[in-house]
Amino acid sequence: MDPVQGTAVVLHTIFAGVWVGSVVFMTASVLPMAKDGLLDPEAVERASGQLTTITRLSSLLLLATGSLMASNIYTADSLFGSGRGHLVLTMVALWLVLTGLLEMTTRRLEDGLQAQRVRAPAAETETWFRAASVIGLALLTVGGVISSGVFV
Repeated sequence: MDPVQGTAVVLHTIFAGVWVGSVVFMTASVLPMAKDGLLDPEAVERASGQLTTITRLSSLLLLATGSLMASNIYTADSLFGSGRGHLVLTMVALWLVLTGLLEMTTRRLEDGLQAQRVRAPAAETETWFRAASVIGLALLTVGGVISSGVFV
């Protein structure tokens, strides 16, 4: 593997892990505290803003590194005609869904926080954040299966 490809793989893995970890942390830690009234609107808005920044940065970086890796490994035939190629396409679909879902959900949360409410916006977005966490973990799982070499 050449150094550019190796760097792309490392960056792709790091940013995917940071992104999904941030989503899971928001879901499992920040939202429950907000629902219990333990956090003020500014704290939740700051956490949500950080998640939005991580989402946007990671999405762009994953698009760039994923495209570089795919262009060096796959042809159109192998992408659409092999199990490994189908996993890559599944990963792209999950990436798109996760990005869109987080953009929508953090916007809903922040809209409620702007009204100086904490508990209701946290409760209203909790299901969406849980869905985003599941999708993120599925994304990492598919990446792990691709990396394992099970589908050559």
